[in-house]
Amino acid sequence: MSSKIQSISQLRALLDEKKTSAVELAQDALRQAGQQSRLNAFVDIRDDLTLQQAKAADARLAAGETGALLGIPTAHKDIFVTQGWTSTAGSKMLAGYQSPFDAEVVSRLNAAGTVSIGKLNCDEFAMGSSNEKSAYGPCLNPWDTLAVPGGSSGGSAVAVAAGVVPFTTGTDTGGSIRQPASLCGITGIKPTYGSCSRYGMIAYASSLDQAGPMAHSARDCALVLNAMVGFDAKDSTSVQRPVSNEDFTAGFGKPLRTGDVAKPLAGVRVGLPAEFFGEGLTTDVRAPVDAALKQLETLGATLVNISLPRTELSIPAYYVIAPAEASSNLSRFDGVRYGHRAAEYSDLKSMYENSRSEGFGLEVQRRIMVGAYVLSHGYYDAYYLQAQKIRRLIAQDFQAAFQQCDFIAGPVSPTVAWNLGEKSADPVQMYLADIYTLSTSLAGLPGMSVPVGFGDKNRPVGMQLIGNYFKEGEMLALADHYQAATDWHLYTPS
Repeated sequence: MSSKIQSISQLRALLDEKKTSAVELAQDALRQAGQQSRLNAFVDIRDDLTLQQAKAADARLAAGETGALLGIPTAHKDIFVTQGWTSTAGSKMLAGYQSPFDAEVVSRLNAAGTVSIGKLNCDEFAMGSSNEKSAYGPCLNPWDTLAVPGGSSGGSAVAVAAGVVPFTTGTDTGGSIRQPASLCGITGIKPTYGSCSRYGMIAYASSLDQAGPMAHSARDCALVLNAMVGFDAKDSTSVQRPVSNEDFTAGFGKPLRTGDVAKPLAGVRVGLPAEFFGEGLTTDVRAPVDAALKQLETLGATLVNISLPRTELSIPAYYVIAPAEASSNLSRFDGVRYGHRAAEYSDLKSMYENSRSEGFGLEVQRRIMVGAYVLSHGYYDAYYLQAQKIRRLIAQDFQAAFQQCDFIAGPVSPTVAWNLGEKSADPVQMYLADIYTLSTSLAGLPGMSVPVGFGDKNRPVGMQLIGNYFKEGEMLALADHYQAATDWHLYTPS
């Protein structure tokens, strides 16, 4: 392994000191993407568009403009629509589709001066935990190419871990930023639901989908989140808050609660849910997480035992609610209004059937069918309504826990990255990989993954941090204090 990475701040300094240019950084990222092509992280690269953006960034720099992200290379998960590059959600259903507009998150990052290298591989319509469900084939984990990178934002995690770009965009519906960040040894954050606009984000489950950044460090994630977050009138789920331009780096380098510089986490209570440390958690994951928790204690934090009693119910609740919303969102892809149309059909019904059967992969078909079933007459009350009631109870469990602690910590995934194909034949085993992340998404809370070491076969391990609503700034500051005292986030695969 190597410990040579370039952070956004380091690249910013090089640009400001005119030791490099946005064009040179873009060319280097394009070269890296080509050299790492076997990892299958990218699904669309267009050098001309990238260099066009880089030249525009250099012109802004030459005019004296400044900005944390101006001239910095990035890449976007294929779930965000983008002008110029294809936007397919990793599906044959949208093969070749080019959007006439940019997603709001992409627009905000473009306005900040970032330079896009291209679009990143992901599980089809963000449905998956391993990035094996993409129409473009699986991504490979750069730490071990026999292993999955996690999903659905697998390409986003791989592009950062492999050193192609310093940060990427991802989306998290049930853990799809935090889990691949953990399995690839990088930092990733899902902000509070409604913080980042969903406009132009190809929908999976509308009440759960949330955009967020993936980078090497909490500091880099905060810089990107500054540009991504904000109210958007075009998105009915966007949250309008009194603080419209929060600086998520404001608390960095400062004690969180007291003035004790030597113990910057003094007065901070970190809750440890019993349900996150029980049966199913492997010893090679628990050991690094326990060591990270001890480091938080060394920094002054107090560890508190808490309970989130309905954690196990998050799996059945999620896999009723998310497929139900997916069946509704994906109904528009019928070969008439949107998406792939079958070449052969005899009537309208067969055109629908053939188009959707050819365009959607098996996992997407499975979830659409589950969703249609739980929403059907006679089953809505028994399944969907009950799942929504459980969702409310899960959110209440978190609020009860936050009466005892300021943040919650634990593992992101019960295991390190598994081998390609290992769980493909058993969907339930794949779903169980999200046991520690689903409840946070159901409650709409912010959560993040922080690298804390390595487990079996030298595969990365992440620690999950969960905060109360709109506490991203404090959560990122806590993570930054941990990363200032450790160097796990600096390691990259050789």
